[in-house]
Amino acid sequence: MDPANKAHRLAILLSGRGSNFLAIANSIREGRLPSAEIAVVISNVADAGGLQAAADLGLPHQLIVSKGRPRADHDAEVITCLQSHRVGLVCLAGYMRLLSPEFIAAFPNKIINIHPSLLPAFPGLEAQRQAFDYGVKVAGCTVHFVDEHLDHGPIILQRAIPVLESDDAHSLSQRILVEEHQAYTEAIARIVSGDYEIRGRRFVPCTKL
Repeated sequence: MDPANKAHRLAILLSGRGSNFLAIANSIREGRLPSAEIAVVISNVADAGGLQAAADLGLPHQLIVSKGRPRADHDAEVITCLQSHRVGLVCLAGYMRLLSPEFIAAFPNKIINIHPSLLPAFPGLEAQRQAFDYGVKVAGCTVHFVDEHLDHGPIILQRAIPVLESDDAHSLSQRILVEEHQAYTEAIARIVSGDYEIRGRRFVPCTKL
């Protein structure tokens, strides 16, 4: 259980359009995440649509370009930025980089990611197409803690949808994305409540007496 962190200041790390970031921002604005606030939005890509969206919303935002830089140098700068904004939970939202062990160690069990498959199935890139090409009958998304391995940390929650006979890889991706937007808000709400334990690989809600 983690009742010590009362701030619930979120950082959003993104590399693209930031649809999950916007879903989180909307949830905060509409009162579905009353105990959370976005402290900073960071992108490693200069033309990321999510970075402009953060600017349009008046949120603190920072470009920290990763291309052509040693990973250690880039991650150290991101860590410094997060610490300067007193971030308590780091949310990866289409952040197209593997985090270094040093980065993960700086925020133990405080980094989460959303992946468009029912992990451990179909980790890595183009998970929706992997699932569709494999012929699965059920697909979905997973919110999980981030550790040193790809799409591997303890699972917080999953949402599943049937794969329809009318689906193609694109339509399946779009339907999974709808679930992602709901799942990320729900997962953040569970974490900021502090009413959970991590037992091995299991995320276990605590029962209040």
